[in-house]
Amino acid sequence: MQGHTVTTDLYDDPDLAELAERLHDDDATVRRIAVLALADLDGDDHVPLLLAALDDDAATVRAAVAQALEAFESPDIVRGLARLLADDDAGVRAAAARSLSELKLPESAQELLPFVASGDSFARAAALRGVRELRVPGSFAPALAALGDAEPLVRREAVAVLGYLKRLDAVDALKRLAVHDPEPEVRRAAAGALGFADGVPAVLAALLAALSDTAWQVREEAATTLGKLRLADAAPALIAALDDAYWQVRLRAARSLGRLRSRDALPGLTAALTHAISNLRKEAALALGEIGSAAALPALRAAESDADPEVRKSVRLAIQQIGTAA
Repeated sequence: MQGHTVTTDLYDDPDLAELAERLHDDDATVRRIAVLALADLDGDDHVPLLLAALDDDAATVRAAVAQALEAFESPDIVRGLARLLADDDAGVRAAAARSLSELKLPESAQELLPFVASGDSFARAAALRGVRELRVPGSFAPALAALGDAEPLVRREAVAVLGYLKRLDAVDALKRLAVHDPEPEVRRAAAGALGFADGVPAVLAALLAALSDTAWQVREEAATTLGKLRLADAAPALIAALDDAYWQVRLRAARSLGRLRSRDALPGLTAALTHAISNLRKEAALALGEIGSAAALPALRAAESDADPEVRKSVRLAIQQIGTAA
């Protein structure tokens, strides 16, 4: 086996010394089991052993090490995991990316951000995913630049970073991607990321355009974001979306119309109380409760005998809300 040599007699703990010895076994299965056993140990005395095993010949061992290291965080560990983003084996790269996505310390971004400019698209996307929730200011410029990446996966992860940072100077770029990016997943992500742009008037036009997108996933996300931003001018378009060909879009439109408390939506929402999809019936009932109009009571009372208990519960809640409002 090739890789770093670890002197096993440095370990006072006999169990740890035995596992260190197993990491040099000729059988990759034995080495992998040793890694799994190390992952179950408390403390961090065994971390140097795991780091040494990052160079194991067997992809199964390297993948096990990458997974085991998700519980720890230090510059050495982040560097080691980041190096595996360029591994020859797809399973190893995926395991490293998953562990890096669990990072919690902002300092870890210093090790990952250089990979955003890497020549490998998987590494670029994984690095962006790793820094996403760290919300470090230094990730803004690389993420903004990555919006022009040729790979859709990289653009999508860059959008997510900008959504977490909530910087208004990214709004124009996100608007453009929400409407014009050639990939539906990128447009969907951009429409969702705009949820932080409260009070930016120009966002409405982009989200309304996304609400008419050819991909239903983009329309669904746009409907959700319009509700989050509570953009009252979006009510007519959301009411029209109650007739969307996809019930998922109708559901998000119903939820957003409830947030907007749009009385103009009463006919569409009461009609949705009889839809074949129970989740949509439930959301329609909840939205009617938020709107609080007594005009919805006859339709809600008719729905009290709905076959789905969750729908009946939502209907009762809506009737109670309307009664309280009255």
